[in-house]
Amino acid sequence: MSVEMAQAFIALGANLGDAQASVRQALAALEQLPHTSVIQASSLYKTAPYEAQGPDFINAVAWVQTTLSPLDLLHALQALETRQGRERPYKNAPRTLDLDLIFYDKVVLSTPELTLPHPRWQERAFVLHPLAEIAPERVSGALLAAVQNQAIERLPANSSD
Repeated sequence: MSVEMAQAFIALGANLGDAQASVRQALAALEQLPHTSVIQASSLYKTAPYEAQGPDFINAVAWVQTTLSPLDLLHALQALETRQGRERPYKNAPRTLDLDLIFYDKVVLSTPELTLPHPRWQERAFVLHPLAEIAPERVSGALLAAVQNQAIERLPANSSD
């Protein structure tokens, strides 16, 4: 029996420590997940905290192909967060790494542990802009217009800012 490959999109973010290095390390770590490969990763983006406190975030979106189930992929992402020192002292606390599963194929799911698609992906410039870069068919002009008041800056490829 063959296992079907699924297409998933993961939003990455960090705003503690060397956030750029954390996001780059997480992108590399996604390649090391079992039965998973990164098809494409967006540029890095610098964003002001949205419904959160602390320093600016570094964000990106990765498009992966995997045979992991949605929950197994979520658990693998949470393990990566923990390895990079993620703590959850309160809702929307500053973080060393945040990995959100945005889409998993066309799966629609609502459980206490996982909701797919991510319930707030359409409200966040830090998801929409990087997603539009690597999967423009998923992001309409209307969605981008709705988040135009959220500060976001695409970083140059060689940036260390």
